[in-house]
Amino acid sequence: VCIKIMTKTNCTQVTEFTLMGFTTDPVIQVMLFQMFLLIYLVTILGNLGIITLIKVSPQLHSPMYYFLGNLAFVDLCFSTVVTPKMLADFMLKERHVTYAGCVAQVFIFDILGIAECFLLATMAYDRYVAICHPLVYSLVMSPKLCFQLVFGSYLIGLMNSMSHTMGILNLSFCGSKVIDLYFCDISLLISLSTSDTTLNRTILRTSASLYGISSILIVLSSYTAICSTVLGIHSAKGKCKAFSTCTSHLAVVSIFYGTSFLMYLKPSSENSRGEDKWAVVLYTMVTPMLNPLIYSLRNKEVKKALRSITKIK
Repeated sequence: VCIKIMTKTNCTQVTEFTLMGFTTDPVIQVMLFQMFLLIYLVTILGNLGIITLIKVSPQLHSPMYYFLGNLAFVDLCFSTVVTPKMLADFMLKERHVTYAGCVAQVFIFDILGIAECFLLATMAYDRYVAICHPLVYSLVMSPKLCFQLVFGSYLIGLMNSMSHTMGILNLSFCGSKVIDLYFCDISLLISLSTSDTTLNRTILRTSASLYGISSILIVLSSYTAICSTVLGIHSAKGKCKAFSTCTSHLAVVSIFYGTSFLMYLKPSSENSRGEDKWAVVLYTMVTPMLNPLIYSLRNKEVKKALRSITKIK
């Protein structure tokens, strides 16, 4: 008992963490700063542009674009939680983040990550109703249901985040304070703790499986039904028209879940840490930048609304 008390007394709780980032080479740092700054600026302009376009264009006031506007908002916040701090760290010799700041970053990051999963699942369900049950689409996808689906996505993200954050607050950090990444990732924080993290790891695996698999199943079941319906259409033009409403969403879903797989499910090792960091870059910065570009370039209604706003004939 005395030994345990002495150990606990001598434990000095970490008040800040050190973010390793990518490299200490000043030349490479400048190059990476310029590249990530450009990505962030495109992300801001792209997602704000989508949100504004949907807001001011009457032809985009439909459930599909209501969900897209929320997806753009989540992507904008998702990138902002991580990128500005990383860009600032490129200019500093010491890359520190306070304990409170680290916990806050994990809290917001987890909300947005799960919210995006279920927003993408909701958009898949919306396409399912539009293609498989077009006659009752306006009745089923009512403004009330659309709000409930979006609110539910944020609520599930909040519940997931609170479970992780409360678990972190109960952990002790008395040893290493170096995070081998450019932001506070929950799995790395858990690995740095000097407490028993069995419960935290169980919660992390359970929530990732529960929310990740359930959202993927919604997407897969929706597109299975969509493919079955579209294949039953005799007109080639009708098939192309039906599939064209799904291509942008399918591209976004593929990128999001593909990069998520690289980040969380790819086996990690000492030799692959550099590769792991670039997988995280794809997930946290590149994906939020690509989503509005995909919808802008591949969606005819978005391009038509953009032309009408900019007066381009």
